[in-house]
Amino acid sequence: MAMPSLELKVPPPLVMLGLALFMWLGSVPVPGLAWPMPARTLCAVVLAALGASIAVAGVVSFVRAHTTVNPLKPGSASSLVVTGVYRFTRNPMYLGDLVILIGWAVFLSNALSFLLVPAFVLYINRFQIGPEEKALSGLFGAEYAAYRSKVHRWL
Repeated sequence: MAMPSLELKVPPPLVMLGLALFMWLGSVPVPGLAWPMPARTLCAVVLAALGASIAVAGVVSFVRAHTTVNPLKPGSASSLVVTGVYRFTRNPMYLGDLVILIGWAVFLSNALSFLLVPAFVLYINRFQIGPEEKALSGLFGAEYAAYRSKVHRWL
């Protein structure tokens, strides 16, 4: 278990923003890898809007269920949310962040940017979702196990 000190320590939106910064910094010195894409700005905006909508739908579901939205304290969850967008993904807020990053990579139109997108998935799976799943298993037991068996982590 490498770096357990990072578990539930960095808010996922901050991880997304930090990675977006690295994507931009990586795209600046390597223009030779730029990909020309027709309508790239429109595609990027559509992806970012879709990602934001997915993430907001997750937050709204949590607020309606009167449970914590704080990703650093999953043990404070007061209810297991399985309706709305949570019927399709167990992690709509992180999925939304991922789609936003893909939109950013499309906007940057640079191969290095696309190569950094999987880093978000790897980090969130290891340091955020894994610990959250342990906490939710402890809180909701068989109900959470049944939900996990029906709904995928991402999609």
